Amino acid sequence: MTDELPPFPRAGPYKTLTAQCHCKSTHFTVKVPTSDLPLSVYLCHCSICRYTHGTLCSFQTPLPYGVEPDFVSPSSVESSLTGYMHEEATFERFFCTTCGCHIGERGLREDPSTGLDDWCVTSSIFDTHDEDTFRILSHNFPNPTTEPNLATWLPSVNGRTIHPWNPYPSDPRSALAHARPPEPDLPDRNRLLAQCHCGGVRFTLPRPSEAEAAHPFLSRYLRTGPTPSSAPPNPDTTDNATSTTSTTTTNPATDSAHAHTPATGPPTLKRLACLCLCTSCRLTSGTHAVASTYAPLHARVL
Repeated sequence: MTDELPPFPRAGPYKTLTAQCHCKSTHFTVKVPTSDLPLSVYLCHCSICRYTHGTLCSFQTPLPYGVEPDFVSPSSVESSLTGYMHEEATFERFFCTTCGCHIGERGLREDPSTGLDDWCVTSSIFDTHDEDTFRILSHNFPNPTTEPNLATWLPSVNGRTIHPWNPYPSDPRSALAHARPPEPDLPDRNRLLAQCHCGGVRFTLPRPSEAEAAHPFLSRYLRTGPTPSSAPPNPDTTDNATSTTSTTTTNPATDSAHAHTPATGPPTLKRLACLCLCTSCRLTSGTHAVASTYAPLHARVL
């Protein structure tokens, strides 16, 4: 027995939601049946989202059946957005051509029942964020090797648990949490590599040194903290969360946002990092929180 799709066009009433990037070159509305509210939001921590956005995760909202963005002139997909597709992609990711803000993803095939494209947009660029309109449901692909991450720091919203979800290693989707761009051979292991998903932008940062720690100004941007332990998380202390986006059985050893390995190694110098929640960062990245660090001027572009 198959579920019948609702009639198209959808019956009202509707609520119109408005989204804009920072430079306002990208401007669109979505007309959503009120019966579909609140819209579900999934925080995706997969490697592709992290390396294409330069953020800890993406804030993804799949639009309901039969709903797609209505771009406000002169804004349009063709004139305002730059697309990016990686190997084996099923969606094309779109970013504002002017300010770089992530806008969303469009499926590569039209829905045959509506003749419309499937869209997943970022909830962060809309003009309203209340829980009657958008509701965060899960942390997808919260890879333990990137902890602490936003799944660690945001286990709940207003007392409601945000469930983490990871597939088993045998699930083909598990590669999304671990895949990284090709890395060049770095002759100097005292430098850290940073790069985007396609590898078109690459640079290195020096690891903190004792000379920086002794400097009256540079030392302000360093902290001493323990290094991560090599011990794996204990499966007996994790929660077996159920995915809200997949019928595939989840991996109990990695499903809990609290299953990260504590940093218990010897102390080492680390660069100060911060999370910025300002409007400018939100509307230039397409995410609610942007992580950054303070780098010396002698960073090196490869």
